Amino acid sequence: MISLLTGIDRDHGLRSGLTGYLAAVSAAVGVGEESCTLDLDAPTSAYIALDERLSRHPGRDMALLWDERHGWAFAMETHSGEDLLVLAYLGGELVPSPARVRGFVTAIRSAGGASALPVPPDLRGDRGDLLGRLRRHRRLSPYLCGIG
Repeated sequence: MISLLTGIDRDHGLRSGLTGYLAAVSAAVGVGEESCTLDLDAPTSAYIALDERLSRHPGRDMALLWDERHGWAFAMETHSGEDLLVLAYLGGELVPSPARVRGFVTAIRSAGGASALPVPPDLRGDRGDLLGRLRRHRRLSPYLCGIG
């Protein structure tokens, strides 16, 4: 028996679900879709630039990062162009509601930053489960967020 769900179909489902999810999360945290990028290479990941700075780090830009292993992280840009510094992980679920991600950002902003050392949660599951969680966010035109 041959599966009707080919690699191309899975990639399209992932792309359309993830772009819709990123659009919903970016709207929830108050930034536009132009602030989003995603990378479909393994592990699939995404980036949302935030329009805010923290009182503890006034000269640094902030961002939300997502990947299929750890879920959402709140991160700070470095001055040297190196990898972003993760300040906190949301944890709990790989694809939480946009409102929950907004609450995560609000809590970090209210505290002026994270107070504990970030420990990355292991939230990975199988790709089929991820596709199922993203299905409700699918877009007919998935090319609105930047794809790396």
